[in-house]
Amino acid sequence: MFMVRDGVLVTPSITENILEGIVRRTVLELAQNELGLPVQERPVDRTEVYLCDELFMSGTAAQITAITRVDHRLVGSGQMGPITARLRELFNDVVRGNVAKYSAWNTAVYPE
Repeated sequence: MFMVRDGVLVTPSITENILEGIVRRTVLELAQNELGLPVQERPVDRTEVYLCDELFMSGTAAQITAITRVDHRLVGSGQMGPITARLRELFNDVVRGNVAKYSAWNTAVYPE
């Protein structure tokens, strides 16, 4: 889970019983290095989720998926926010090999 609040990307640290995954690491690196976002890894209180500007989750199958409601409450405007949209677009470009800077992250697979 990632939360954007006041221009800062916040996510629980790996000591908070979350999966230390490659998608999570990729999101953190892209947010810092490509979008210039400050990143905080720390516990996230439920009330913060109600007040955040944007919220999204990441994972192998989910990739980057916006969360627009929590407990029947709108998150931000109730639609995918601009930071989530930009990260999602950038992530998709990177995993498809369209960003030369990150080409070492990809392995080409060709049909036989």
